[in-house]
Amino acid sequence: MSSNDFEQWLAARNIDEVECLVPDMSGTPRGKILPSAKFLKGSKGRGLRIPEEIFILTVTGRYSFKVDTTDKASIDVYMRPDPNTLKLVPWYENPTAEVICDCFYLDDRPVDIAPRYVLQRVLDLYAGRGWRPVVAPELEFYLVKKNLDPDYPLEPPAGRSGRAEKFGQAYGIDAANEFDPIVEDIYDFCEAQEIDIDTISHESGPVQLEINFNHGDPLQLADQVFLFKRTVRQAALKHDMYATFMAKPHADEPGSSMHIHQSVVSVKTGKNVFSGPGGRPSRLLLNHIGGLQRYMSAALPFFAPNVNSYRRLVPHSDAPTNTHWGIDNRTAPLRMPSSEPVAMRIENRVPGADANPYLAIAASLACGYLGMTQKIKPSDPVEGSAYRYAHTLPLHLDEALNKLNYSKPLKEAVGTRFIDAYQGVKEEEMELYRKVISSWEREFLLLNV
Repeated sequence: MSSNDFEQWLAARNIDEVECLVPDMSGTPRGKILPSAKFLKGSKGRGLRIPEEIFILTVTGRYSFKVDTTDKASIDVYMRPDPNTLKLVPWYENPTAEVICDCFYLDDRPVDIAPRYVLQRVLDLYAGRGWRPVVAPELEFYLVKKNLDPDYPLEPPAGRSGRAEKFGQAYGIDAANEFDPIVEDIYDFCEAQEIDIDTISHESGPVQLEINFNHGDPLQLADQVFLFKRTVRQAALKHDMYATFMAKPHADEPGSSMHIHQSVVSVKTGKNVFSGPGGRPSRLLLNHIGGLQRYMSAALPFFAPNVNSYRRLVPHSDAPTNTHWGIDNRTAPLRMPSSEPVAMRIENRVPGADANPYLAIAASLACGYLGMTQKIKPSDPVEGSAYRYAHTLPLHLDEALNKLNYSKPLKEAVGTRFIDAYQGVKEEEMELYRKVISSWEREFLLLNV
């Protein structure tokens, strides 16, 4: 899309403002809001400027002082709008557009610590081998009552019946329909933004819902998940409640995941390289699984990026605890669904809903790529419950970051400079977290020690 095309698109929809969105390390939208005329002028060159430091912002909104990667002069980078992501924002009264931007240094080098670039980097690795990955995310979230005091636990909201759902109703039709007005707004908002969602279902927690995305290009799907999270939050606010993608928002309920179905097709033939003779798993699929197994723990900071993420990864909670794989086995972190040969794939069940979609998809594909290129053999598939095996995934973020730091192949695949910046951001977040005194400490230690 040329500058003239941008101008025609905005004029045809009477757009007043344009939101230039850049996903940061946490997947939070950063950027600028500009009048349409200012946007058009800035997009013709290097005029849409933001600080390089937005990529070292923590989830608290503070800059990390533990990162040595960015320029000490707090330099500018410029945003280049991706025309494929130009959409109408459906929840504003005034006509407003949104567009996702890639970032570049003023000498036109891509900002290699930007999460969207990291995914593009991994996709280029596949392209160099004549492969093209295909993914399909599944994203869970909770609806909760507005919570204005973070010291209080979250509570389920009331539905159309006027009663709050106290317990989960897995796959409950009527339970899902309790919140049909919100769901309808989600679908309408997604349709307006061309977010290609498929089915919705009620999950095991109280007012926990899951949306499936149709399979497609990894970058496009990451963009859609990025926009979808914002969309769901806006739909919930319209109905005076919150939507949360925290990995574990309720202490005694299942956490929320972002399962990633992934396969690889040949660019030359268009065929699924995971399907072998007779519809059996190919050697490349088994190697892909082997790579996911070997590098899963090192990649965990991208699948479980927050201190809260590790509360989800506990036994018998619909979440994985090790690196086994199985055929149509939901207790295993790596599940091969029963499918036709053309749709043969592996489902990575480790990522949480709180993960940055660009980084979770990039890391999952990078692990599989390393397995395919290093010809890593997987273990035998497990039968029965995978929970009977030892908990081998890191138990907390510190341990996972340590695993990542000593995994040279994975660091090289996603970019060592990016890893340095990401680790600095996460170390800053953990330092801030350690300063917090929890209600558990006040309850049990205040008068007992």
